[in-house]
Parts: sequence; C-alpha cells; structure tokens
Amino acid sequence: MDPIAIYEDLKERIIWLEIEPGRTLNLTELAQTYGVSRNPVMIALTRLNAEEWVIRNGVHFVVSPLTIDRMRELTEIRAVLEIQANIWAMNRITEQGLAELRALRDEIKSLTSAATNRQIVQLDFRFHHLLYRQTQNHQLAQLLERLLSHYLRFWLSGPHKIEIDSFFREALEIIQAIETKDEVRLRAASSAHIKVSLDTIMGINPDIS
Repeated sequence: MDPIAIYEDLKERIIWLEIEPGRTLNLTELAQTYGVSRNPVMIALTRLNAEEWVIRNGVHFVVSPLTIDRMRELTEIRAVLEIQANIWAMNRITEQGLAELRALRDEIKSLTSAATNRQIVQLDFRFHHLLYRQTQNHQLAQLLERLLSHYLRFWLSGPHKIEIDSFFREALEIIQAIETKDEVRLRAASSAHIKVSLDTIMGINPDIS
C-alpha cells in the first residue's frame, strides 16, 4: 500500500470519527495494519500533519482535537471564501452543473426524519462540492473542500440530531438565487447558511428565538 492510499484512508477515518479526536496514532501498529514498513506510514502522517488532521507531539502523532478556537477560525475563513466562491459559481456554472444542482435540490427535499446526521452531512458536502467545482477555480475548490472536510468532524461529533428543514433552508435559497442570478440574495443566503452550520455544531436551534 503506497503512502497516498494510507493518507487517504486515515483521513477518511479521521473525518468520519472512526479515529476519534485526541487519539495517539502508533506508527508500528499502523504499519502492521496496512502491511507496510514504517516509512510509508510516516510519509502519510507527515502529510496529514501538514493539513492539520493530526498534530505532532514529540515522536508521536495525535489526531487533532476539536476546539472552540479551531471552529471559530475555520468559520471566519469560510465566511470570506465561500461567499465569493458561490458568486463565482453562479456566474460560471454550466448547464450540466445546473442540472446536478437541481437534482441535489430534489434529494434535499426528499430527506425524511429517518436520515442520520452522517447522511445529512454527506449530502451537504456534495452540495458544496458541486458549487466549489463550478467556480472553475481548482485551487479555491481544493482549499474550500479541505476546510469543509474539517467542518464535518465538528458536525458529527455533536450529540444533537440535525434538523433537516433549518439546516438546508438556506441551501435551497442558494440554489434559487443561482438559478435567478440574484447576487444580493445569494450573498445573504450564503452567509446565513454558514451561520446555521455553526449553530448546528453548537447545538443551537435557529428556529427558537
């Protein structure tokens, strides 16, 4: 197994909390698990460290913890970059992209209360992934996808059931604004969607004043 495959597997397991925040990763155990020497695992962990999925603690690597400060910093960056990305997506989206966006809208509307937090978060990630790609800016798309992937852990770590209607309300507004090329509406909906994301992590119901 090569270092990239090990990196991808570990990252997915970290994102979906299969490897919990704060856990120390044992290099020898990981090498045995993947059936490789320690070197490919070290290369994978070094890349994960560069992207802040893990942090180095002496000779050990520890899965990065979920902290309020980290969440605040991610939200501040997202609030700046994602709104601009959505505007570029609106102006650059292809007909195929619009068709995919409408299909996602149908999926969102078809969600029932039986949907798990993981299913809800996965659908939201697909929604944003589509918009990021439609910016036609590969570097920005990669940056935002990595940032949103860090957000996933915060969403999934909470004990609260995500309220589908309130969580996706602004997403549907974003889709409508993109269809009608309404930049003012898009800015407002994008900003509100990020706030709802933060409220969801904090366990705040935006429908309760």
